[in-house]
Amino acid sequence: MDGSGFGKAFHITTFGESHGKGIGVVIQGCPPGIAMNEAAVQAALDRRKPGQGITGTKRKEPDKARFLSGIFDGKTTGTPITIFIENRDARSKSYDAIARLFRPGHGDYSYQKKYGIRDYRGGGRSSARETAARVAAGAVAQLILDRENIRVTSFTLAIGGIRAKDTRQLERKEANGLQCPDPDAVRAMEERIEQVKGQGDSLGGIVQIIAENVPPGLGDPVFDKLDADLAKALMGIGAVKAVEIGAGIDAAQKTGFENNDQIFPDGFETNHSGGILAGISNGEDIVARVHVKPIPSISKEQETIDMDGNPAKISTRGRHDISAIPRINKVCEAMTAIVIADHLLRQRMIDPGPAR
Repeated sequence: MDGSGFGKAFHITTFGESHGKGIGVVIQGCPPGIAMNEAAVQAALDRRKPGQGITGTKRKEPDKARFLSGIFDGKTTGTPITIFIENRDARSKSYDAIARLFRPGHGDYSYQKKYGIRDYRGGGRSSARETAARVAAGAVAQLILDRENIRVTSFTLAIGGIRAKDTRQLERKEANGLQCPDPDAVRAMEERIEQVKGQGDSLGGIVQIIAENVPPGLGDPVFDKLDADLAKALMGIGAVKAVEIGAGIDAAQKTGFENNDQIFPDGFETNHSGGILAGISNGEDIVARVHVKPIPSISKEQETIDMDGNPAKISTRGRHDISAIPRINKVCEAMTAIVIADHLLRQRMIDPGPAR
């Protein structure tokens, strides 16, 4: 009951802290006989690992996945899969000076109030370091989705208030380190990042996730709706503060006629629903957007209090991202894959058709 697990038919439990010996995940419910492509898991981790791009931390972690259980002869056995990722480049001394101070915007204060103790080294369990375990689990989930030709991808829609306008050619995102398909927006984002970096500050942004070829019929009413589980999965990522499905907040500004996706013999005319109706997939692309807050650990001086309630000033040194984007993009993909795999396996219990 500690909030470290997610999912029903495909269930994951992550463990470990930012500056502990390592982090990892236990995956339960993965069907037996799936060829385990360890290279695919490692490739996913490589996309998320620190030390990359102009927004990334200087922490250098190899993030090599070690499979400890659940795999035999290159295939899943149906038993729990355990993946461990060792921490190799933690520098805990960087946090000694602020060990008794609460960082504004971080989980320091709330963790202390909940547990009466906290691991101040890099944020402990609340650190974004934990998300590497989710990415490993998401890569395993994607192996299940691959059998159904379900593809999950993402791209950077906005950073620091600069929003991409041209998102029609998603392959262009691979040409830059921000994973944004709009070259003009990329240039403006890079300038904004350098400006804020020089001020000792950080930036937030928006990531869009798309899941293609998801079969209709996934999702359970009333409290286990597909979009509800997807929103929970994405909101469970530390820096995410809002989630939109389909038209999202824009739906509140439309009339019913404008927002409804009219149905014709060859399918839906539009996709304002984001591929989900009444909590159940309708066969259209599932589209979600996450709004990511700025990284709270900044060197710019701020007001705070210490553990005794005394006023203090804090400037967080050490190695931190300027923005969670684009490293968080892969985490969003992973959590989306986990949700879809979970519901795909649930659907198999009542109708084996979509899961064959």
